[in-house]
Amino acid sequence: MITKAQIKNSLDSLPENVTIEKVIEHLVFLDKVNKGLDDSVNGRVNTVEEARRKLIKFEMKKTLVIGASENPERYSYKAIKALVLHNHSVVALGLKKGSVDGVSFHTEKEQFEHIDTVTLYIGPQNQPQYYSYIIGLKPRRVIFNPGTENPEFIAQLKSAGIYPEIACTLVLLATGQYE
Repeated sequence: MITKAQIKNSLDSLPENVTIEKVIEHLVFLDKVNKGLDDSVNGRVNTVEEARRKLIKFEMKKTLVIGASENPERYSYKAIKALVLHNHSVVALGLKKGSVDGVSFHTEKEQFEHIDTVTLYIGPQNQPQYYSYIIGLKPRRVIFNPGTENPEFIAQLKSAGIYPEIACTLVLLATGQYE
C-alpha cells in the first residue's frame, strides 16, 4: 500500500502538464514497487528456479493483437494497455509502426512463437488476408471482439482445431475470465 505522502511526492515529480492516464500509470507503478519491496522484506520471494518456471509459462502464453493503434480512443489501444496491466505477454500487429505501454507494433506478418491467443480488432472485410497467417501461428484461440465476427473465418478456425471465441478482450480481462 502506498501512503498519502508518497502519492504527494510522486505527483510533485511529474511534469506540469500530464494526462490523467499517466498519473494513474505512475501511481500503479509506485504501488507495484512498494508491494515488491514489502514482499522482499517479508520473505515472499521466488527462488531462481520458481522465477524461471514462471517466466517460461509467461513467455509460452503470448497474445497477438491484430489491428494495433496508438489512438487512445481505439479498443486495440485499450486492450494492449489492459493486457499489459494484467501481466500478459503481448505482441502487436498494426498498419503503422507505433507502441503502447512498451509494446512495439510490427507492420509485417512475423512468425511469432508461442502465440496462445490472437485478438482481432480488424473488421471482417480486412480479415481474409490474415486467415492463413493466423492459422499458421497455431494459436489456441482467436477472439472476435465486437464488430469483428466473421462466420467464414470462424469455420476455417474450427477446421484447423483453433477455438474461435466471440467475446470482448476488455470484458474478459475485467471479469477475470481471460485465461
